[in-house]
Amino acid sequence: MLRTRLWMGTLLIALAIVILLEERWFAPWYPCLFLATTAACLLAARELVRMLDAAARPSLVVVQIGLFTILLANWCEPLRASGLSIGSTWFVIFGAFTACGMGVFLLEIKNFRGPDRIVERISSYLFIFFYLGILPSFFLQLRWRPEQAMLALALTVFVPKGNDIGAYFTGKFLTGRLLGRTPMTPLLSPKKTWQGAVGGMVASVLAAIGIASLGPILPSTWAAIGFGLTVGLAGVLGDLAESLIKRDRETKDASSAVPGFGGVLDVIDSLLFAAPVAYIWLMPP
Repeated sequence: MLRTRLWMGTLLIALAIVILLEERWFAPWYPCLFLATTAACLLAARELVRMLDAAARPSLVVVQIGLFTILLANWCEPLRASGLSIGSTWFVIFGAFTACGMGVFLLEIKNFRGPDRIVERISSYLFIFFYLGILPSFFLQLRWRPEQAMLALALTVFVPKGNDIGAYFTGKFLTGRLLGRTPMTPLLSPKKTWQGAVGGMVASVLAAIGIASLGPILPSTWAAIGFGLTVGLAGVLGDLAESLIKRDRETKDASSAVPGFGGVLDVIDSLLFAAPVAYIWLMPP
């Protein structure tokens, strides 16, 4: 299990490095970032849809079309930079979200044959569009930060993932023998401990300080510490949010697509909550 985690972690880091380096060859369109993010979100959506109750399950095809539309809306940013007058990028993104939401209402109107848990199905559509469409958009928009965009993306990825790694090794190998194990949320995520959480936050802070030292991305070391603490905490909450979904659906992992980790959703869950917090820190007003 440990070897699998290390191999998968290495693969994810390599993928992140490729995405970060594409500024040299593909700016301002960044196709690697689009393909990687869209593929991850569509695969995660597939896992999430399969976890839902079959009687009120939304159409996977409609879900993936909606997510593709919302994520693609982020790429109006290079069009704006080229001089095309299309308004604010966030206006386009939320416009796409709104259009997709209205579209599922129209779809249910067209298919209506009588009571069929329609409100639950529409709610599932809107939840997935927000969870896997709007939240990742905060991460994508950092790609067009005026300066130090690569460092912004690196901070957003490696700070919460550093928290995951730090919590895993601290909780599993160190505190179990030295300080004991105090469960954080016994019902929601039994393996998480307060000792592991402390180790994870330390790892988040160290990752933030290390990456921030590579360029003028944060104004001071104290700001890097604050970034590490808040974004690391957001990552923990993102992990717990996905655990809430899995416990409600009475499943251990989103799927078995990623050996040693579970499903794609299990890999990106912390990033989904970390991205908006990182955006607040890193995007100029």
